[in-house]
Amino acid sequence: MVRIKPFRGIRPPKQYASEVASRPYDVLNSAEAKAEATERSLLHIIKPEIDFDPIADEHSQPVYDKAVENFRKWRSEGWLQQDPEEYYYIYAQTMNGRTQYGLVMGCHFEDYLSGAIKKHELTRPDKEEDRMIHVRNQKANIEPVFFAYPDNAEIDTIVAEWVKNHPAEYDFTAEDGFGHHFWVIDDKATNDRITELFAAVPALYVADGHHRTAAAARVGQECKQNNPNHTGNEEYCYFLAVTFPANQLRIIDYNRVVKDLNGLTPAELVEKLKKNFEVEDKGTAIYHPTGLHNFSMYLDGRWYSLTAKQGTYDDNDPIGVLDVTVLSNLVLNELLGIEDLRTSKRIDFVGGIRGLEELQRRVDNGEMKAAFALYPVSMQQLINIADTGNIMPPKTTWFEPKLRSGVVIHSFEE
Repeated sequence: MVRIKPFRGIRPPKQYASEVASRPYDVLNSAEAKAEATERSLLHIIKPEIDFDPIADEHSQPVYDKAVENFRKWRSEGWLQQDPEEYYYIYAQTMNGRTQYGLVMGCHFEDYLSGAIKKHELTRPDKEEDRMIHVRNQKANIEPVFFAYPDNAEIDTIVAEWVKNHPAEYDFTAEDGFGHHFWVIDDKATNDRITELFAAVPALYVADGHHRTAAAARVGQECKQNNPNHTGNEEYCYFLAVTFPANQLRIIDYNRVVKDLNGLTPAELVEKLKKNFEVEDKGTAIYHPTGLHNFSMYLDGRWYSLTAKQGTYDDNDPIGVLDVTVLSNLVLNELLGIEDLRTSKRIDFVGGIRGLEELQRRVDNGEMKAAFALYPVSMQQLINIADTGNIMPPKTTWFEPKLRSGVVIHSFEE
């Protein structure tokens, strides 16, 4: 069972929403952020190193201080304003004609520590620490995390009816072509019912934002330890999440490119692959994987279909069934000698949002020797892994579109 609550969101007035809202801190580097940031962009708050000339070290104390200064400025200028009451919000995103509808809420840090908020990735302590500093300094969750919840018909109906009967507060298309739509649920009875319904939801699942989730939970724990009168109901116990029904989410493929063939010629690699795969030469036209355990490979100007043979994978093992596991075991490790995806400099990862053309480009220009495209992981596979307490291999899931930061912010400042 999970604990959630509505909150007094801090958000831009309607006329500034599309300018304030920005891409998340971790999808663009400092130089890209500096080029992209307009006067009111949230990038000045989540990547404040861009306000220094030259761009400063993002982990330096002056940069952390600048983030706090900018957040205060945005509020004093009226570019961010706090709602008068506690609300839930609906945040919807449209990509390629398909819209997914999430509820914006405060989630309780103890649910993360107890495992009621389930994760599927490992986190790095240094990245956690960086995010903790931002949350601690701001006394706010500036950027949301992206959760999924098990399908619930009544919750879906509440969201659908609200969207149908109320105009959107924000409705804009970002420069990447993705649509963003936002509603304020300003009816107490509706909000109370949402809280009740989620009290019966067995678990939430981290889709995107593992480091932000871990950091928020650790700040909540810190605040608890520093408060001798802690009750568990304080605002600092909750952090900002947008939570979508699992059936609306789609995971995009996350592909691999390798810098060398471990001493093999292209012909030798193709021959060795035949031990564990049915190999078909598909010619020069881009070939997309057609299903689980089917891969595409781009090598020496040609595309190949690789279908893993029966007995080379374990569909009863939540990790063994994953195509990232099959590829890592049978190709990257066994044939190419790439053992640790986290540390190897011989491999890189390309989100499927860039298309298979990007894989072909990186091989054709000589930067890489071969590319491997995978069939996307399903939400059910992600849930199975999280439910069994397993951890996905690195670079398994890619969610798109990304949540815009600055659409709404959660503060726990007294």
